[in-house]
Amino acid sequence: AMRGEGAARYVCGGIGSDESTAFRASMKDHPLALLFARADGAYEADVAVSIQDDKNTTALAFRASGPVCLIDLPAGKYVVNADAGRTSKTQSVTVGGGSKSVDFRF
Repeated sequence: AMRGEGAARYVCGGIGSDESTAFRASMKDHPLALLFARADGAYEADVAVSIQDDKNTTALAFRASGPVCLIDLPAGKYVVNADAGRTSKTQSVTVGGGSKSVDFRF
């Protein structure tokens, strides 16, 4: 089930092969998917995520409980910050017009 308020919602998971397959299959149904992995390709979970819109307002902030997060956000430009504890990464993304996936490697 999606969590969050109104137009900004998220669900994370993808641990285990069945759940991972299901999450990857539903990526196309959401405007944004975030994927977290270590440099060696191992899954990364327990990542602190915050997503800011172009007015620097936080659209969503949550802790990812799995390596795949499916995000519903209104169309627009966003900055995604992902903090895995020992390191954090930031990526910009434009949402709208199909589904986007953003990979974070820590």
